[in-house]
Amino acid sequence: MAGSSAFAAMAIVLMVAFSPVVSSLRPGLGVCRASGYLPGRSGNCVKNNDPDCCEDGKRYPQYHCSPPVTSSTPATLTLNSFEKGEDGGGPSECDNSYHSDQEMVVALSTGWFSNMARCGHRIKISANGKSVYAKVVDECDSVHGCDEDHNFEAPCANNIVDASPAVWNALGLDQSTGEQDITWSDGDE
Repeated sequence: MAGSSAFAAMAIVLMVAFSPVVSSLRPGLGVCRASGYLPGRSGNCVKNNDPDCCEDGKRYPQYHCSPPVTSSTPATLTLNSFEKGEDGGGPSECDNSYHSDQEMVVALSTGWFSNMARCGHRIKISANGKSVYAKVVDECDSVHGCDEDHNFEAPCANNIVDASPAVWNALGLDQSTGEQDITWSDGDE
């Protein structure tokens, strides 16, 4: 009997010791922690919309997951231009195209983007007492960054809805703030 209780105690110790690793790999548990850190590298960062440009030597957290999606998922809305030559970097991942600032489009953090599973789907975004729908066209990369493809910007946090100026305008938000607490949900009808 002593051997089995020692085994059980060792199993509990191992579960506790590895729980941060397990929770970062299993977003269904509701916990999403940084899975690593990206060393910063500065470059030609287009500074429209006040981006988080990388700094040499700074470490940026990387996330492979995002918080669970609910009917009212808390998130941070950020401002992004999806037009060519602007702060959005390369063409949108879903359709390999650029999009006008007048289009209701968004990029989602890596975990929510879910390997392109939400491409072309509409999401409902609520803030400021208003709700709007926008189409998912890109990933706000929470793993990679600090390179030309990402406008030499840091990886996104794990809770970002990166939206075009049209979305900000439709919600009646002040673009000069650069960030806004919102909620969102899958919005396909």
